[in-house]
Amino acid sequence: MQIRAGYDISFECSQPTPMLLALSVHPSRFADLSTPHVIGFDPPVASTNYLDGFGNVCTRLTAPPGLLRIFNDFAIGDTGLPDAVEPDAPQTPIEELPEDALVFLLGSRYCETDRLVETAWSLFGETPPGWARVKAICDFVHDRIAFGYASADPTRTAFGAFTDRTGVCRDFAHLAVALCRCMNIPARYCTGYLGDIGVPADPAPMDFSAWFEAYLGGRWYTFDARHNVPRVGRILMGRGRDATDVAISTSFGVSRLAGFKVVTDEILPATV
Repeated sequence: MQIRAGYDISFECSQPTPMLLALSVHPSRFADLSTPHVIGFDPPVASTNYLDGFGNVCTRLTAPPGLLRIFNDFAIGDTGLPDAVEPDAPQTPIEELPEDALVFLLGSRYCETDRLVETAWSLFGETPPGWARVKAICDFVHDRIAFGYASADPTRTAFGAFTDRTGVCRDFAHLAVALCRCMNIPARYCTGYLGDIGVPADPAPMDFSAWFEAYLGGRWYTFDARHNVPRVGRILMGRGRDATDVAISTSFGVSRLAGFKVVTDEILPATV
């Protein structure tokens, strides 16, 4: 299947402002691109790309004073298959984990394992280790947090989501990630596109989505505590410890978000 994806985002700055963007698809999806994937700027600005420590593409630029529009529109191929489900995937003992997975056992800015570890073991200590444990965590987070854009809070952490019991997709992901790490399961935060493909259309404006990956049985599996069902058409942009590592924009100065639109639609065959 083919998916059209992209965005049209505007920032207003009062003076030249250095910025970092994490708006590119992940290198693991480059081979699936059906059209060029190029970030556009209006007015034109110079930019450079680099790979960060987690393997994500980041873009450096200096936004000029005034309004800067940042946009992209591309097509990408997808298998059309839902997220993999492997109920027999075992939990890997810590001493057998690869070294690059160990960082995803540690607490981070938005995933305070130290504040949740006792709660996690009281809730999930009796669950079977492995897939069933991660699924139990997803079920718990899905039921505990009420989704609502009006309750979005960029400073809310996993512990805050646990106590507030409200949030958006990043809050679901942060809490699930933190609880997995508390249970000695490496978990990493993911961000990208997830359209209403194969499910009823959501009338709310499209946004980027957040989910997470857990390391089980020698590989990473996708989990989504917000939707809590396998979904079709995820397009990964970035992975990290939490939302800090994959923020769509980081401004080193004052900037105001002046416009925001995200598109993720299946490209349907033309009919005669």
